[in-house]
Amino acid sequence: MSFQVGDHVIAEYKTGVYYGEVVEMSNSMKAAVRILAVKEHPTQGDLHNPMDPSVAFFHQRRALSHQEIALMPLATIRPYTGAVPAYQDSLKRALLAQIDKLSDMEAWARRSLQELDQLNKEYFPPSN
Repeated sequence: MSFQVGDHVIAEYKTGVYYGEVVEMSNSMKAAVRILAVKEHPTQGDLHNPMDPSVAFFHQRRALSHQEIALMPLATIRPYTGAVPAYQDSLKRALLAQIDKLSDMEAWARRSLQELDQLNKEYFPPSN
């Protein structure tokens, strides 16, 4: 895919997804993208050990800043023609969406543990 300076794009950077504007084509494989808004907040934790809270270094990942320029592989960029939301609004929405998703997973995990505990009792009843 070919991009021009000034094109609006959706771009993935590390674990976040952003609305941006191409500001420079550095070579045939990358483009410099100015961040305009946040679509998906970056994932927290160790990406090599997902869902493991007890790793040696649990990464806190911040979203890229408004107007920050990041060099991104062209394979992670796609055209975008819609309206770009305001940065602060988009950051709040993306952050709250990730919090909601993790809260839902936490509730699911608690309920799953209850069901597995019940199955454990059924599979392996205490012997008298």
